[in-house]
Amino acid sequence: MAQRAAALPAARPAWVEAVNRGDVAPIVEEAARPLTRDALLAEALALDGGDPGDGAAAFGDDAFLEPLDVFLAAIETEAELTVLGRWLTRRFLLRLLVGRLQLERYVAADPGVVEEEIRAPIFIAGAPRTGTTILFGLMVQDPRLRAPLGWELLRPVPPPRPGADGRPAEDGRVELAEAELRMLARVQPQMDAIHEYGARQPKECLSAMSFELRSEELTARYHVPSYVRWFQSCDMRPAYERHKLVLQVLQRRLPTGRWVLKSPAHLHQLPALLAVYPDARLAFTHRDPLAVLASVSSLVANLRAVHSDRVDLAEIGRYHLDLFHRSLDDLARRDAAGELPEGRTGHGRYADFVARPLDTVADLYRQLGLELDPATRTRMADHLAARPRGHRGEHHYDFADLGLDPAATRVRFARYLRHFGVPEEGA
Repeated sequence: MAQRAAALPAARPAWVEAVNRGDVAPIVEEAARPLTRDALLAEALALDGGDPGDGAAAFGDDAFLEPLDVFLAAIETEAELTVLGRWLTRRFLLRLLVGRLQLERYVAADPGVVEEEIRAPIFIAGAPRTGTTILFGLMVQDPRLRAPLGWELLRPVPPPRPGADGRPAEDGRVELAEAELRMLARVQPQMDAIHEYGARQPKECLSAMSFELRSEELTARYHVPSYVRWFQSCDMRPAYERHKLVLQVLQRRLPTGRWVLKSPAHLHQLPALLAVYPDARLAFTHRDPLAVLASVSSLVANLRAVHSDRVDLAEIGRYHLDLFHRSLDDLARRDAAGELPEGRTGHGRYADFVARPLDTVADLYRQLGLELDPATRTRMADHLAARPRGHRGEHHYDFADLGLDPAATRVRFARYLRHFGVPEEGA
């Protein structure tokens, strides 16, 4: 299963350490500015050209204030941000708040956008590191399907216009999104081997849900246990409603037959997802949980190392053990009880994606009631040939670094492994 791994993320580049020592005055000065609700809302309004005195009312439904307050308190008292981490977090939050303002203003100017129909979207909802990215990249080759790109989800307003090829025409937002997304790999260069981020890459749904401040993007990037406790008990429907609004805006000028969407976070929120998207198709990918836990914990450790010197890989592993035990056990229960949408749910295994990717995708298409035509299959084959496994480097991880007992861990996942026939990969 695993290659040899270091227990913690590798050393960061010299320029990052210089910033964190306080040697880069402009970043230090900006990082020192307050991360408080009133200061951030006022600055977002000013950046967007609004009246900083308008306050929270300008941002629409104020339900987002509760998670914002919980998150800001956690950032200040728990996250132990470096100078660079604080600078990046401030810019990240301001981009979310400005984006929320822009969405509210757009709906006010074009109220008909909320009538845009999101027809039978396909959600790739397997656990992380199970082949979801492979599947996403292949399904995007189908010209009948559209996936949101990084720049579209980070900055959805105004709606993109169709280019000469019928795809979203690029504008100045692409470079802004590229600079933000590529910063992760500039700070932690091994990020590219773990998960490639870019403005022109298909993007996961978390970026749209983050406009509601109810998103695993926050729990992954930061050590914020008080926010995690709040998040695990909150109503996620507002996050999915915001996600739907983002898709409605994105297709306003570019009619979309069907969206293909992806995030492992959907695995934990199936009732909320289906409440907002009752005709959704669901594609689940499956893999030995020991491999999942080792790989996703490594990813999260590297994300946190972008923002903080506090990275506890064993703690991250225990968190994901509990999280995925609950969700994968629940998925097996729902599937056995016939609670997943009949004729609209598909399953595939990671081992099959690696060994027979095109046949596995074709089988998933069949389960979802879709047809994989020869021309699309050829495009998928060309995509795979152009991006061989490991083309961005190898992701090294080791279950042993989590400090968990392999046998005891497998016992916790016994129901899931048995129900979906998931093969073991070793420990």
